[in-house]
Amino acid sequence: MSDPGALSVVLDLDGTLVDSEPNYYEASRQTPAGYGVRGYTWADHESYVGISTLETAARWRERYGLSATARELLAGMNPRYLAPARTRTPVFPEMRTFVELLAAERVPTAVASGSSPEAIEAILEGTGLGTFLRTAVSAEEVRHGKPAPDILLEAARRLDADPADCVVLEDAAPGAAAAHAAGMRCIAIPYVAAQADAPGFATADLLLRGGQREFTAQSVYAWLRETADRAR
Repeated sequence: MSDPGALSVVLDLDGTLVDSEPNYYEASRQTPAGYGVRGYTWADHESYVGISTLETAARWRERYGLSATARELLAGMNPRYLAPARTRTPVFPEMRTFVELLAAERVPTAVASGSSPEAIEAILEGTGLGTFLRTAVSAEEVRHGKPAPDILLEAARRLDADPADCVVLEDAAPGAAAAHAAGMRCIAIPYVAAQADAPGFATADLLLRGGQREFTAQSVYAWLRETADRAR
């Protein structure tokens, strides 16, 4: 049974906590290029925002008719991504403040990301966020990635939290849909502004259409506490 007033937070990583998409774009552009694919654009990359890197690789295979398996493509992309991930991944400033605030208030917090375990570790260590975020789940550790709820439910399990007590922060529609499917509340912070009206965002409890420009640590934390207090 849900504990009235209890609160746990599950954070997406890429595009939510950190602006890793430019690094992912470059690694993504280079990987299909190794198989003769040319003209991979930022608009192409945006269409994969919010799904796991393994699912992205599977879609490349189908879209471009590649002979390599999805896991082979992912194995080729990871080294291209990990080096810049460790040293050149900026944290959104208000998100760093938010994570530090959650830690100071002892709010149980986890990361649930479509990236590989190696990529998650590289970013958390390289940015220093790992000091505060000790619990992390990769889509590669569950049966289905977002928009399925598996990764969020696993994060809640590792936090020993009731899904109904969890609030998810997400930048992409598949993640917001996953939160709804998991029975969790969701704060949506679209990375791609043009996607703010995507159906997946329709179930978000709080939609910040302005993305990171609209996000402030104090106001969102106040919303979290107010929402939790109303559940008492």
